Amino acid sequence: MRIRATVAAVTGALALSALSAPLAQADDSRVPAESSAASEAARTATGKSAYAAAVDGEPYALDATFSGVKINNGSNIKVGTTNLVNVPVSFTLTHGADVDIHAEDFFAAVELYRGTSFEDPDWWFDSNDATCTDTSATVASCKATVEIDPYLLLNEDAGAWKAAAFAVAFNGEDPENPVLDNVGVAVQDPTNAYNLQRYAKLTVNASPEPVKKGKTITVTGKLTRASWDSNTYVGMPSGQSVTLQFRKKGTTTYSNVKGIKTTTGGALKTTVTASTDGYYRYVYKGITSTAPATATGDFIDVQ
Repeated sequence: MRIRATVAAVTGALALSALSAPLAQADDSRVPAESSAASEAARTATGKSAYAAAVDGEPYALDATFSGVKINNGSNIKVGTTNLVNVPVSFTLTHGADVDIHAEDFFAAVELYRGTSFEDPDWWFDSNDATCTDTSATVASCKATVEIDPYLLLNEDAGAWKAAAFAVAFNGEDPENPVLDNVGVAVQDPTNAYNLQRYAKLTVNASPEPVKKGKTITVTGKLTRASWDSNTYVGMPSGQSVTLQFRKKGTTTYSNVKGIKTTTGGALKTTVTASTDGYYRYVYKGITSTAPATATGDFIDVQ
């Protein structure tokens, strides 16, 4: 298994470099080395933070609440092997009239995490500081982006994740060494549940081509998915359910032909009887850890 350096999995506004842990020395090291000052300050209310142990005081409850939190436009998050994935997040922030959400040291963000809670996550990615547009004196519409780097993931990270929203008002305190009594914190956890999925690919090939009507067509293919351990695509395990579909030439709708299962290395193979010109494709509905996939239709000429 690839050894992951536990560098920051965040793009928060301020990094706590002084509190950084050493790089991973073994595969089971799962604690990010750095986090944003805002997210760490938000965690101080629970005491489960290196930040909390390094600074004095306890934050007060900030008069701010979150609603309408949306992650990736309501869809699961698919991550491949190399490309950074920019996940859009949005929410409505309602706050007291005395809370200046446009202050330079006010931060509102969303955290995507794996684990039981925002208080004590196993692994996480924070959004950048949200851009908030006032819709009234005490309500704002906010948007941010969470950047996910596949290099910071392992295959075991695929599956069920959650989201939390948080806001921190530093009120002039040094984010790296604040008196927490003067810092306001609001956290809503969890706000959402979704799946972080390994990206999947699906191929198809129908042959021979051309083929005489009534003869046998062999339809092969392969189902692969991203391996975050090796940053390559690997065959899916045997037994994955895949559907063969057909679209007649001149039409726009595919119909199910039959269901089959993958064999070793994600291989697919079945036969059908040639009847008319058209396109064959395989469709995979996905599982909790792996995204759905649809092959590009392969045309078969029936004579």
